[in-house]
Amino acid sequence: MTTPTSTRAPRSGLASGISRLAAFATSQEARPALFGLAGASLITLGGLGAGSTRLHDPLLESLHLSWLRFGHGLVVSSVLLWGGVAVMLVSWLWLGRRVVDRTATEYTMVATTGFWLAPLLFSVPVFSRDAYSYLAQGALLRDGLDPYVVGPIDNPNSLLDNVSPIWTTTTAPYGPAFILVAKFVTLVVGNDVVSGTMLLRLCMLPGLVMLIWAAPRVARHVGANGAAALWICVLNPLVIIHLMGGVHNEMLMVGLMMAGISLTFANHPAWRVSLIAIAVAVKATAGIALPFLVWVWMRQLRQRRSLGSVPAFATATAGSAGIFVVVFAVLSWLAGVGLGWLTALAGSVKIINWLTVPTAAANLINVVGGLLLPVNFYAVLDVTRIIGIAIIAISLPLLWWRFRHDDREALAGIALALLVVVLFVPAALPWYYTWPLAVLSALAQSRSAIAVIAGFSTWIMVIFKPDGSHGMYSWLHVLLATTCAGLAWYSLSRASERPEPAEQQTVNSP
Repeated sequence: MTTPTSTRAPRSGLASGISRLAAFATSQEARPALFGLAGASLITLGGLGAGSTRLHDPLLESLHLSWLRFGHGLVVSSVLLWGGVAVMLVSWLWLGRRVVDRTATEYTMVATTGFWLAPLLFSVPVFSRDAYSYLAQGALLRDGLDPYVVGPIDNPNSLLDNVSPIWTTTTAPYGPAFILVAKFVTLVVGNDVVSGTMLLRLCMLPGLVMLIWAAPRVARHVGANGAAALWICVLNPLVIIHLMGGVHNEMLMVGLMMAGISLTFANHPAWRVSLIAIAVAVKATAGIALPFLVWVWMRQLRQRRSLGSVPAFATATAGSAGIFVVVFAVLSWLAGVGLGWLTALAGSVKIINWLTVPTAAANLINVVGGLLLPVNFYAVLDVTRIIGIAIIAISLPLLWWRFRHDDREALAGIALALLVVVLFVPAALPWYYTWPLAVLSALAQSRSAIAVIAGFSTWIMVIFKPDGSHGMYSWLHVLLATTCAGLAWYSLSRASERPEPAEQQTVNSP
């Protein structure tokens, strides 16, 4: 008697996948993956002392490793961590040269992601302390408090010890879906910070998986290269090190948003609106994509149901709004919260760095103008931020109307709208730039564009410190970051570029 094929197929498929991965790991193609694996391992080791560590860490004490956080031990930890960042950047640029000459495959990118991510799954949070805030906000909901009304300080527990002081009194600026995730984590692990950050990072993995699934599909839909898209928005150090290593909910938001865009192009409107709604329920920024996708649905209705422009637009708008409201209402009901989180979005004004145009302009005016006459920095900052909000309010409707004619234009509109928001909001952090990068990954694939992305991502990566602070007020640190960015740009701007084979070109959907 023979074993039925249905019982052998899954085993055969798994064995085939393992064999393919093993063959990849021993091939020349895997060198950047293995080099990056070493870098990620160094980051994990160095993070024990130089990362965004707990203020009081009994685990390190019990392992007799507390010395890594102080004095010469901190120096050793910092060298290990920054050495790991350097190795991962070099690995990324090495792989980028293969992207430019079109020799990299999508499988290489996906497999490399696994190699680079594996060590970081066991790392302490690096380059940010946000994970501790997430846990404290989840504990608020767990303990019967409304995280949109009170801050973590109103729920004293051991989690509060590790929250950055400026966020202890701040209400949660995240949507009900993410608050539910944070609540789930604290229900499972209680107030255990180590287990909580590990589980929270695992909860970000679905976002990465969705991004890996969606990014190449979106790229192919507009005639672009899927491998290049994965290099830009998945293997980018801002994603691997910041979003996953730093444990940021942007990972969920970006993955859901890109999956929604992909499903829209594949003519699955109900699913795409649902995913965008869930993304907004993680972080509000994802809502920027929805109005642009209405144009895509409208064109699909005109073609498949022979509707006129006005009925098609009305149907797409009403359908999108209806599905969005239902999904969002269900998530809010499950979390037992209202819309109070929208008022907490203004909490970012506490952040002052050079990553947005309004704050950079205020700093420059303060430095240059202060040479001639007294300048009230905070008064100038208020004015520049108001101007930035006005620019966003004017730009978004104009972009929505301008980029409406085909799918590629809709995608470009989303990317530009996200970029305008990141550049002109009152304050930004490094991982905010993953929002537009995810969408630009299907649009900015020329050698010059890839070189610019490499230089910019490298600068953002180096200018921030492993404990979550930044070096923008240190000329030495700025010079170092700028030098690294210049080298990254130069290495890829000089890479040999091979035209994409004609058979890989796809026609843009109308």
